Amino acid sequence: MTLAELATDGALVVLGAMVGTPTRFFVSGAIARRFGETFPWGTLVVNVSGCVVMGLAAAFAITHGLPSLSQFWLLVATGFLGSYTTVSSFGLQARALVRDGQYWPAVAYVCLSVVLCPAAVGGGFAVGSAALAKGHF
Repeated sequence: MTLAELATDGALVVLGAMVGTPTRFFVSGAIARRFGETFPWGTLVVNVSGCVVMGLAAAFAITHGLPSLSQFWLLVATGFLGSYTTVSSFGLQARALVRDGQYWPAVAYVCLSVVLCPAAVGGGFAVGSAALAKGHF
């Protein structure tokens, strides 16, 4: 890969992220304002809609024979969806395992993700809180 190709690919990811991040902010905020924040409806809507778009993007890429590092994929999946929601990648990878007949690995991946990710947030929060309390940040 040439430096020019690398720069173009990076620019596509950045461009997608520049659209995905504010889209997440506005969609999540609009849903939260409409339905309240007692339950994370905004995040749920963002995650589910991101998964729908990831499925559409994957179908488009496969139908058109686009490689996983095509400019379309870098812009839409890596850039836009990468900043809009990372759960869309999680959904795509879980679906790929199921599609490939790897049912137990798919179940393990989903279960481990659902258990380990919130636990990791809790661990990071605990470490960060302790460090902040001691004035390390």
